[in-house]
Amino acid sequence: MPSSRRTSDLWASGEPPPRAGCRVEVLIDGAEALPRLEAELRKARSHVHLAGWFLSPDFALVREPVRVELRTLLTELAERIPVRIRVWAGSPLPLFRPDRKDVARTLHTLTSGTKIKVVADPKERPMHCHHEKIVVIDDEVALVGGIDLTTESGDRFDTNAHPARGELGWHDAACLLRGPVVTDVAAHFAQRWRDLSGDTLPEPSPRPPAGDVEVQAVRTVPEDVYESVRGGDFRILESYVRALRSAQRLVYLENQFLWSGEIVQILLDKIAQPPSDDFRLLIVLPANPNDGRDDTRGQLANLIEADNGAGRVLACTLRALGERGPCPIYVHAKIGIVDDRWLTLGSANLNEHSLFNDTEMNVVTCNAELARATRVRLWAEHLERTQEEVSADAVRVADELWKPIAEEQYDRRQAGLPPTHRLCLLPGVSRRSRRLLGPLQGLLVDG
Repeated sequence: MPSSRRTSDLWASGEPPPRAGCRVEVLIDGAEALPRLEAELRKARSHVHLAGWFLSPDFALVREPVRVELRTLLTELAERIPVRIRVWAGSPLPLFRPDRKDVARTLHTLTSGTKIKVVADPKERPMHCHHEKIVVIDDEVALVGGIDLTTESGDRFDTNAHPARGELGWHDAACLLRGPVVTDVAAHFAQRWRDLSGDTLPEPSPRPPAGDVEVQAVRTVPEDVYESVRGGDFRILESYVRALRSAQRLVYLENQFLWSGEIVQILLDKIAQPPSDDFRLLIVLPANPNDGRDDTRGQLANLIEADNGAGRVLACTLRALGERGPCPIYVHAKIGIVDDRWLTLGSANLNEHSLFNDTEMNVVTCNAELARATRVRLWAEHLERTQEEVSADAVRVADELWKPIAEEQYDRRQAGLPPTHRLCLLPGVSRRSRRLLGPLQGLLVDG
């Protein structure tokens, strides 16, 4: 997909810069990502560092043929190498899960009788949290993504086929990194560990080249919260802004939320003045996010109204089918792809929480081959087609497959008929009287 913007314009400014010589393996859904993580953890020789929003000690990284639970594996590792874990301390109010007591009980279960070291992060702003999901192994391999190692609110272990399992399905993604960018992820963990525990970890050694992909680690750290980053770090937002402004033909987003006024305004500008006749905005969201439903629907309503029937905007959701369904699939992946030449993946949602106030980490690449390959894999999954069937021009596939399938399934839903496909238009939008809640809560709740 041609663009007038140079690749150099798409990287976030500041430190760390893009790192050449990296290897990136995109892992889609828990059944692919979690066993890979287990295998890499077993290879650890010097240390394991893990950061997350929440975790469940009995969470199984592997289900068959032998169940491998998180606490069991980390306990074994901690007998021979340091295992350090950093999690959110939980909501200070018992109105939200997990709260402080939930986390305290969980950490006691995780660490009792083990050598695992844990630090809980209580430094969040009100209504915000420590949210990044990273694993660093020996400063040689890193996992960055959106997958929490927990069954809280839903079991993250789901397959690409998403069969109905009688409970909430789960769509998520992460990536395994090797090469120089791992040093940046490791340095971030060490910095945050020092802020919370006072302990200084050894400086991670620069990693040699391991592949041919250029990657940049970007993050959100709120200002005036952590001593080492007093001014904050908002380069995830900068990355999205640069890429979305550059878009010529395709913006593809998978996310848990779409509240951010900054992001939506760029998309509104693109729709009002399309950069090309065949510009398309395709968004995949959960039908019932755990909060902010009216915020997202209000922003979507604005985008759809701005489109004014031109067919440039399509917002979809996913449902698991089968004997135990249909069941909603919770879209928890945080992926952005622009023009098949820019890709981001990580923990950041498209709301003010993730872009300004929570702690987050994403990776960004301008590797067109990887961006396109990731999109094709995702579209094959969601459209229930082979990769060959969805590898044609992205706009053509959006118009000829995405739109008719999603609209047909929405019509079936409205008629009370059972679904015949996983994909569906996102049902309904907020009432006009509630549409202002997106921008309003973005200011009052999200910071």
